[in-house]
Amino acid sequence: MNETAAQPVTTAEAADLSHAASMRQTDWPLGPWFVAVLLGAAGLVIHALTDSGHDVPWRAAAAAFVLFGSLAAALTIDQLRWREEALFALVLGLVMAGLAWRAVRYGETLPDEEYGFAAGVIACVLAVPLFQANVLRRRLATPYSDVHYHAWADTISSAGALVFTGIAWLVLALLGELFDLLKITLLNDLMRKGWFGWTFSGVAFGAALGTLRNQQKVLGTLQSVVMLVLSLLAVPLAAGLAIFLLATLVSGPDVLWRATSNATPVLLSCAAGAMLLVNAIIRDDEATISRSRVMRVTAVVLVVVILPLAVFAAVSMGLRIGQYGLAPSRLWAAVAIAIACLYGAAYWFAAARGGRANWARALRTANFRLALASCAIALLLALPVLDFGALSTRDQLSRLRAGEVSAENFDYSALRWDFGESGRRALKQLSEGTGRTAEMAKLALEQGTRPYSYDGSQPIRTEADYNFDVQPADPALRRQAMAYLQDNNWQCTTYCRFIDLGMNAEGARRAAMVEGASYQIIELPFDAGQPARPPAVDVAETAEPRPVLRPGSSVEIRTMEKRYVFMDGKPVGQPID
Repeated sequence: MNETAAQPVTTAEAADLSHAASMRQTDWPLGPWFVAVLLGAAGLVIHALTDSGHDVPWRAAAAAFVLFGSLAAALTIDQLRWREEALFALVLGLVMAGLAWRAVRYGETLPDEEYGFAAGVIACVLAVPLFQANVLRRRLATPYSDVHYHAWADTISSAGALVFTGIAWLVLALLGELFDLLKITLLNDLMRKGWFGWTFSGVAFGAALGTLRNQQKVLGTLQSVVMLVLSLLAVPLAAGLAIFLLATLVSGPDVLWRATSNATPVLLSCAAGAMLLVNAIIRDDEATISRSRVMRVTAVVLVVVILPLAVFAAVSMGLRIGQYGLAPSRLWAAVAIAIACLYGAAYWFAAARGGRANWARALRTANFRLALASCAIALLLALPVLDFGALSTRDQLSRLRAGEVSAENFDYSALRWDFGESGRRALKQLSEGTGRTAEMAKLALEQGTRPYSYDGSQPIRTEADYNFDVQPADPALRRQAMAYLQDNNWQCTTYCRFIDLGMNAEGARRAAMVEGASYQIIELPFDAGQPARPPAVDVAETAEPRPVLRPGSSVEIRTMEKRYVFMDGKPVGQPID
């Protein structure tokens, strides 16, 4: 029965449905061989592209095209519709190649390249089962059972292939050690080669994936087992979430608002878990839904709690934005929360519309349409359409100008490192002004690495904010110490001292930074006043061979002098050397 159709099914659509149903039972004998060769070759090509230049835009794009295109082909292609499936894999690979090229080429100017790429991955993951269910032809008439089947079949077969790949490596390592007993080191030598690792992993994963895809009955049984096991977790999760919401209503949600730093991800994770377990209970049609009254009640409870959890997460994120303003990461979190609220509201509406008899069927229809919407939203977010960096920059500058945040507490480092090109342009404009704001902005622009503050203090500290000495009193040493503290501003919170330890083999200056009751050995940033740093010395070629005991060797015990850091006449910690 087609549970999602809003109109009568035509003759052509009925034939298409029959064709799709028969595809589940198709056995392609050459499938495992084809997928093994495809992914093995893909692994070899990816190694060749990334081994000597993974940060080169065209190499990253080509590697992404090969990786995602080959995986899409491995999951979808068969002997019936291979042309359409090859075209789908080609398009998917090109989309991910474009996203990878953009992330590497403009990574320093983008505020959210990793989030955009992740959104592209999510869009691809959702698109694969939708394509396998032939949504392009059937559109909203696509049976939910087909989408559900392909989504779970892809997940289970991929997980099984990963497990097989791990076992294959264990067997190979065992054989390598076995042959090593005969002084045959070929296998162990091969396992140390990067190209072999990528190729072998691709072949093993592909062979297992292709074999599992041919076992349709086994996959169907595994789906039932997996959903049965997952549904067992639904009862305690539903009880725990219900108790949590009741306790929150009784005591008030203030505790959540005070924990705005981690409340949002916890609440969203609980909502996602509830959605997963609801679908494990209702499954793909009325014939397979759990008959247990306890499970059905549990599913209803989980449906009810999803929206309140998402709303709590939204309020928690809203409070955090009110405290600290917009940031690209917070905007991405807000998108995730909005999608969770969409799911929660859709589940409430579907359950109410379906009534006591048809609530599960209505949820399946909602799931299908939500999957289409989520895929489209993820693809939109992956494309360079919305500039979260520019939105965040404008908001932060308005907060600074309105006096909502002081010049000392303003997060200049976030503009430098997290807001993309828009943030750096704003920071440059601030540095051209006068006063404390301009001084702090200049320091942020000069940062070589992203500083972090563990105690929540100001991310930018000027030299006047630090209380430290250098020993000996060398201006160059002080400049280097100051540069180190600017990149590690959580250190030297009260008072510290830098003691010169001389140069290392590469010409970098070492120092003992003493703070409190301990010290640490650090390498100071290179100073413009130093002579040019010599090339690195290959220790493997210049180090003297280690002595080996032989008859007649001279063996003795010597007392060697070591250097310690002394504080008020007492040694501190371990010896320096």
